[in-house]
Amino acid sequence: MKLNYQNNNIFTFVKVLSTVLITSAIGLELWNIYAVLTHTKVPSSLNPVFWIERFAVTIHFLEAVVAAFFAPSRKKTPLKYGTYTFFVGTIGLLELFNKEDD
Repeated sequence: MKLNYQNNNIFTFVKVLSTVLITSAIGLELWNIYAVLTHTKVPSSLNPVFWIERFAVTIHFLEAVVAAFFAPSRKKTPLKYGTYTFFVGTIGLLELFNKEDD
């Protein structure tokens, strides 16, 4: 299945947005850990946000593991492609499995 031009534009937008959001989620979690270690109060209104970001990071991590596992079969470096997939999410897996052998 080949990706058409419109899908490529959407994929590019989602990849950039996903990278920004996952990086922000990691920063938010680091802030939460710092607050716990220093006994600082975090607003309780952020608890749902923490759960959503933990869920997203977990799912992205599982996608990265799958990508790293299948990367050698597609002639990709596992660590590099796993990291890429962690930040861009499902689109990284789609790109890995949609690669057509030339």
